[in-house]
Amino acid sequence: MNTYNHKTIDERRKIAGECEDALQYGIHTYVDELDDAVSKAYAAHPTRLYLVGIDGIVAYAAGLGPLDFHPYKLGKAIEKYLA
Repeated sequence: MNTYNHKTIDERRKIAGECEDALQYGIHTYVDELDDAVSKAYAAHPTRLYLVGIDGIVAYAAGLGPLDFHPYKLGKAIEKYLA
């Protein structure tokens, strides 16, 4: 659980944008709403990468991060999905 809870969605987006810029993984960062509904639904703690198809089905789910946080694997899954 986070030790700091953002007060507004804009604050959460700002921090996420700063992390995306600093980490330079080459993938877009999407931010959950303040109720953390997506995190709860996909068990995205501590860190997970998911590819959700346009049909709403999970096409790729990475292992738990940070040790299994490999954006290049997500990239390969995206390429496969789009092929």
